[in-house]
Amino acid sequence: MQSERLELIHIQADELIELFETESSSQIIARHQITNPFGMLENGEGPLRWRVPQVRKDPAVNIWFVRWIVLRATREIIGSISFHGVPDERGMVEIGLGIHESHHNQGFGAEALSLMWSWAAERSGVSVFRYTVSPTNLASIALVNKFDFALVGEQMDEEDGLELIFELSVEQFRSSRWFRSQS
Repeated sequence: MQSERLELIHIQADELIELFETESSSQIIARHQITNPFGMLENGEGPLRWRVPQVRKDPAVNIWFVRWIVLRATREIIGSISFHGVPDERGMVEIGLGIHESHHNQGFGAEALSLMWSWAAERSGVSVFRYTVSPTNLASIALVNKFDFALVGEQMDEEDGLELIFELSVEQFRSSRWFRSQS
């Protein structure tokens, strides 16, 4: 998946496990001909601790998981993006996103979300996108508001504390300016 500025490079199941177990991306990034100047997804940071057990149980679920966010111009990893799992019984998928602070406020988050949601919008069984965020994370709230998500509630996350729950139907997303057909 790519846009004018970004490429989302999917980390294959075996690579995901290797990255988690070795906590170093050097061999994997060399295979993809990219660099990792900010050490994204290294040292146990990010979503690997949740995604690797899911992939070990069923490698087929990895299609929904971690992608490096890479600047096309420099081939540098600036973040990562991943769904939390396969679509649930109502067709909902939740996403997580991390962009290195040196690349905040440049539109990369919106661009990466647009690419991932566009990919998912063309998958069977997906009908709702979810984004959860701390009520104090004003930048992420502003980001999700760009996509016209509706605030549908809140939840207490055992690791992150109070989170606001935003959702958007795939149908609404597909009719927005953010949708990029993958075909």
